[in-house]
Amino acid sequence: MPRSSAAPRSNSPLGTPKVAVVGCGHWGRNLVRNYHRLGALGAVVDADPARAQEHAAQAGVPGLTFETALDRADLDAVALATPAETHAPLTLSALAAGKHVFVEKPLALSVAEGRRIVERALAAGRVLMVGHLLRYHPAFLELQRLIDGGRLGRLQYIYSNRLNLGRIRREENVFWSFAPHDISMILALAGEMPERVRAVGSCYLHKTLADVTTTHLAFANGINAHVFVSWLHPFKEQKLVVVGEAGMAVFDDGMAWPDKLVVYPHRIDWKGGVPTPAKADAGRIALEAGAEPLEAECRHFLDCIASGERPRTDGAEGLRVLQVLESAQTAMRDNESPGLAEPGPGRRWQGSPPEVFVHPSSYLDEGCTVGPGTRIWHFSHVLPGSRIGRDCVIGQNVMIGPDVTIGDGCKIQNNVSLYKGVTLEEGVFCGPSCVFTNVLHPRAEVERKDEFRATHVERGVTIGANATIVCGHRIGAYAMIAAGAVVTRDVPAHALVAGVPARRIGWVSHAGERLDENLVCPRTGRRYRELADGSLGEIAGEVALARHG
Repeated sequence: MPRSSAAPRSNSPLGTPKVAVVGCGHWGRNLVRNYHRLGALGAVVDADPARAQEHAAQAGVPGLTFETALDRADLDAVALATPAETHAPLTLSALAAGKHVFVEKPLALSVAEGRRIVERALAAGRVLMVGHLLRYHPAFLELQRLIDGGRLGRLQYIYSNRLNLGRIRREENVFWSFAPHDISMILALAGEMPERVRAVGSCYLHKTLADVTTTHLAFANGINAHVFVSWLHPFKEQKLVVVGEAGMAVFDDGMAWPDKLVVYPHRIDWKGGVPTPAKADAGRIALEAGAEPLEAECRHFLDCIASGERPRTDGAEGLRVLQVLESAQTAMRDNESPGLAEPGPGRRWQGSPPEVFVHPSSYLDEGCTVGPGTRIWHFSHVLPGSRIGRDCVIGQNVMIGPDVTIGDGCKIQNNVSLYKGVTLEEGVFCGPSCVFTNVLHPRAEVERKDEFRATHVERGVTIGANATIVCGHRIGAYAMIAAGAVVTRDVPAHALVAGVPARRIGWVSHAGERLDENLVCPRTGRRYRELADGSLGEIAGEVALARHG
């Protein structure tokens, strides 16, 4: 494995890295036991102080709070065995405190969070390792050696079943709970990321959390794989089957040690153009009986801290698994098959007209509507109750809603957020990073959702880049807001406003051209006049000779 020059050796005076295990529940107590056995347990942390003290006393180490553990200079690392939704914030906090981190699967609950963690670990020069336990199982390691040595020939098909009755969760579905181990093994054997992912999930105990899922992976090298997981199964099964041209292998973790890894030298012969199975006797592969994979995994983490080696299941590997998890979740939700290797041409949001384009990285919540011809690009999010008209263009990283109305033909550039209370009529242009507020005096510590104020933008308005529209105001038709302006009052129709706070510095035509003292559009020749209410109106039927060029 490549060596990381940034990862320091242990600060422990005895040379063995000291680890604080965070979380002493169903799985965390096993980490406590193994790190204690390896002489590396430095402290125990749990949300329940009594449970932390109980395990700490048994191991002869202090029971600490998470914050105290991060402050202790004699602790080199933390091992996180906490609920999945806490993995990202706890890992980031530990890395910020200069600790190496072992985190149980999954690395995070989104690819964005996972990527942030990996980047932070790299910048900090800390070891980041993800608990994909079966990658350290003697049977899997031997299976990898057999495949690398050509025993099975060219791989064709891989499937895994992880089935049981129980360990039902409410913070994540069965796929996120059971499948990360299997995905990690399949990616390691395939040697690359899948091109396509298809997944189907069924919900029986909870209306939105799948209890049974089947996921199919297709790789560019011709390998196909599937993962079947369920916590509603009459018996326990943990089985990985690998099919190659020259043989087949089964890793069955439910069997006794002599039978955990079995190779079948079956092959397919072609006789008279007909494929014919040629069966052969199965052969058991000898393994070190009783070797505990978790001890090997913990020892690997300690070795990586001490030596600076990159872990077998490092943050990058955890991120790849997370990409497959998220892609399969998207496929389950939308009944689609989003790609991973290369961005696809986009997808149609379920329930929208066929002409609607939504990039695979964007999300449309239930309860929003999108008109035909509208295109929604990368990393955007439309919240419930929002209505987007026909032929709109929504750029990258745009948030809309909830309950926002956007008329036909609007163009929303990158990094714009349209909050509750905003209405855009037809043909509105919002420049990059322009801002709409919905509260006049926001405070993070003060709840003010009952103080939201509506903002109404009339037809044809142009809002420049980085402009701010303070809530509770109306922008008249075809007005133009200069880049960087801060609008703190109503804007008349056709007004050109600029500055902080924004003030009218002229008039613009329907075509967006600045008008001179004669109030004639130099592009179209349309004539205008100032009205008694301070706005501008067109003189119907009068058109002067337009000055082009």
